[in-house]
Amino acid sequence: MTDTARAATASTGSTESIVITDLRKSYDKSASSTSTYAIDGVSFDVPKGKFVTLLGPSGCGKTTTLRCVAGLERATGGRIEMAGKVVFDGREKLHVRPEDRPIAMVPQSYGIWPHMTVLDNAAFPMRHGRNRRRNNKDVRKRAMEMLEQVGLAPMAQRWATQLSGGQQQRLAFARALLGDPEVLLLDEPLSNLDAKLRAKLRHELRSFQEQFGVTALYVTHDQAEALALSDTVVVMNQGHVEQIDRPERLYASPRSAFVADFIGSANLIPVHDVSALSEGVVAKTEVGAIVCGRAEGETRGDGGYVCVRPENIEVRPASGGALGDTEFLATVDSSEFLGDRLELVVRSADVSLTVSAPASLSSRPGDRVTIRLEPATTSYLAS
Repeated sequence: MTDTARAATASTGSTESIVITDLRKSYDKSASSTSTYAIDGVSFDVPKGKFVTLLGPSGCGKTTTLRCVAGLERATGGRIEMAGKVVFDGREKLHVRPEDRPIAMVPQSYGIWPHMTVLDNAAFPMRHGRNRRRNNKDVRKRAMEMLEQVGLAPMAQRWATQLSGGQQQRLAFARALLGDPEVLLLDEPLSNLDAKLRAKLRHELRSFQEQFGVTALYVTHDQAEALALSDTVVVMNQGHVEQIDRPERLYASPRSAFVADFIGSANLIPVHDVSALSEGVVAKTEVGAIVCGRAEGETRGDGGYVCVRPENIEVRPASGGALGDTEFLATVDSSEFLGDRLELVVRSADVSLTVSAPASLSSRPGDRVTIRLEPATTSYLAS
């Protein structure tokens, strides 16, 4: 039995478009207990019709994971199910070829063929792909309908090289959808564009994905892209999954110091001792005893960090009066005016903290201020 036939008989009835279980990939010639793994034990699901992003720094394993899903890399171990069928199983030695997987891929460079017109680029998967069609009139009609939907119909007869970067990105997306994929794989498709165009096109990309109802697995190292585009974000670090969550929960409730520091900006204050309260914990730090309304990990002993976002630290000029339980004295080290706010770096007991303050605040370097850490927006993260 061929790999494709075996995959076709391995239906799981899953409502997920992708199910990845304990995926491992080593580039060593023979995997062993001493092998170095680019990805090691990665597991996550991609629900049907949802937009899921793999996010992490360079070298974390996100692109390797995507290439294993696409079949461009053969994983070392684990299992990948796609559209209810097994397309990779390390134990069974099953590896379905990329062209036999229900996917389309938009690479970083878009993969637009310069010797073809816009129309011919769009129509390519219907003429040569997995679900190729024989009726050229139908192919042309459907390609033109898709180009109309992405705003490229007036340019159908242009050479692809005559399109701008943003237009090429739309063409690549249209071409991918015309292959009728179950899953759309996107490998940093906006990274070659300027910041303003990236912001515009990420909105278009999400709108198209929702409009066509296609499942999307997206790779990026850009936190803003991941938060803006995704239903779910998979944060990766050194070949492992750090956290899987909705964008708002990733930002508000990171489960590790790595996630807190990588997603947005976070103040991480080293903890010397921590003990549980009826609600939350109290963490002893150089700044003082800080009450944290949330805790991730073991809440006894020492180590770990207090995590608080710059916008969640209240600041006001020091008055000389008594301090509240969640208030601390600090000195302004630097002040940067950013139009809608001031970004301050303040120092309390030799601990530097970044604070987002109202633009109307008159504090300048050298001024004494009072900072307040509200327990509801302050977390303890175990080491």
